[in-house]
Amino acid sequence: MTPVAGPLVVFDGDCGFCTRSVEFGRRRIRRMPPAVPYQRADLAALGLSEEACRTAVQFVTPDGRSLAGERAVAALLRSAGPPWSPLGVALALPGIRALAGVAYRWVARNRFRLPGASDACALPTTTTAATPATEPSTD
Repeated sequence: MTPVAGPLVVFDGDCGFCTRSVEFGRRRIRRMPPAVPYQRADLAALGLSEEACRTAVQFVTPDGRSLAGERAVAALLRSAGPPWSPLGVALALPGIRALAGVAYRWVARNRFRLPGASDACALPTTTTAATPATEPSTD
């Protein structure tokens, strides 16, 4: 884990919905941590993979730990102080965290359909083609 100067939000800069969400945070959250598109971040230094950043927002703590998806959102809100921190605490509660996870995954899968989105917001579909099994040669 690489320590960072403070909390850092890493998001998909190619996604209009993600970018507008970060812009909303910058306008509304007084203590919004710095946010950087993963396309411009030193992912290796942050201990993040491109795949992880492409599929979910990341919150990197000052000690270098990273949280993804709904856990990242909860951590961001907790770090933002009042009036946002109680919402972040609530999002981390076991029952609410499960619901937040379902909601986050729905938003992530459908972000290209949400306001401010573009075609670049669509998550790549991962399909693995089945490779035919080969029989050992009996020559």
